[in-house]
Amino acid sequence: MHEMALTNGILQILQEQARSQGFSRVRTVWLEIGALSSAEPEAMRFCFEAVCKGDPLTETAVLEIVRPAGEAWCMDCCEVVEIAARHQPCPRCGGHKLQVTGGEQLRVKELEVE
Repeated sequence: MHEMALTNGILQILQEQARSQGFSRVRTVWLEIGALSSAEPEAMRFCFEAVCKGDPLTETAVLEIVRPAGEAWCMDCCEVVEIAARHQPCPRCGGHKLQVTGGEQLRVKELEVE
């Protein structure tokens, strides 16, 4: 489960930010997980609870997940289109020449801290 490694990385980011910005508790984390990323949101939620348990900085933190849609540029119809998965045809023209332009991200979008 690579989500555990990803979540440990997120915890490290939160700890580094707490040291550099001087906050002592994270109340809410908004995590952006693009529809085309390789991370499973429910697995991330489970792992977040596991890695935050016992950590005074994040133990009571709430994880909010934002799911941006996948986007691609269709080289056949010259349009930006929304896609649910890689390698699917263009929903407008049926072409297969798509270049992914969005929805791959996994990032901490926002924090609410004390």
